Amino acid sequence: MKSKSKESNQEPVEEKASSEKRLQPMIRALKAVHSSANSEEFTLADLEKQRKGQQLLGRLMTPMIGMEWETFDLDEMPMAWTRLERVHDTRRVVLYCHGGGYTSGSLEYARILSMKISYITGYEVCSFAYRLAPEYRYPAALNDALAAWDHLMYLGYGAQDIILAGDSAGGNLALCLALKLKEQNRRLPCALVLLSPWTDMTSSGKSYTENADVDPILSNTYIRNTRNAYAPDVDDYSAPFLSPLFGDLKNLPPVLIQVGSNEILLSDSVRLKTKLIKAGVSCQLEVWNGMWHVFQSFPMRQATEALENIGRFILGLP
Repeated sequence: MKSKSKESNQEPVEEKASSEKRLQPMIRALKAVHSSANSEEFTLADLEKQRKGQQLLGRLMTPMIGMEWETFDLDEMPMAWTRLERVHDTRRVVLYCHGGGYTSGSLEYARILSMKISYITGYEVCSFAYRLAPEYRYPAALNDALAAWDHLMYLGYGAQDIILAGDSAGGNLALCLALKLKEQNRRLPCALVLLSPWTDMTSSGKSYTENADVDPILSNTYIRNTRNAYAPDVDDYSAPFLSPLFGDLKNLPPVLIQVGSNEILLSDSVRLKTKLIKAGVSCQLEVWNGMWHVFQSFPMRQATEALENIGRFILGLP
């Protein structure tokens, strides 16, 4: 499929000003999450500030009306179900991997997008709080993702009943999980939905330099610090289970990628789409003009439109 560039429609001046005012607290919280990891020496104090900022962001997002949130533990790993309170479709489920650079994130943060995806599709969404670095380094998060996958198998879901989704580092994790399942000769999910996925830990794409001054959220220092916390002392960051962009992508299920045009991670999505198509995998890439990292989590028109596209993609799967 061809990539799509989403133009931002003109909004009335008053409406735009009101929207910007409403978004400011959330943008400041999101910046706080990432700026804490921008120092050359990423300390434990920086890490704590990052995690508190992510918790604040989760609290700033008002839970959606008509949604049910059920938490539980799987061998001490926190997990949660997000579902519509009314009668809904239980034939398929979304397994959601939250972002946070592998060093932060929680069920509360995952709830923001899991609720939106559940609402737009009618499917239940299962999210999980994988172990975080630097306390738990690679491959702890991938092992936890496998455990969450196996739990859905235990509940009776087939691989083709599951859509894998994730944002940022969670997009990395969702893609790595699909590659791990393929390596183990297991059945693959029916599709992947990746929001601003981090696919290249070598930071070799052009956007890492070209968008460095326009990305309002991420920085190359943040990327380097979280990468080093997750996988320290690694000789080759192009290894497929760190940078799935460089993995064997053949036979993966259909993929939908959404990314903002102003992200330093833009190349991670553009190059992934190119490699997926070359590998014979159906891929739809949406580049949203003027948007930032994981903009879908914000209460704004573009986020609603992007989520509607996700709904059409998932509900259109065979």
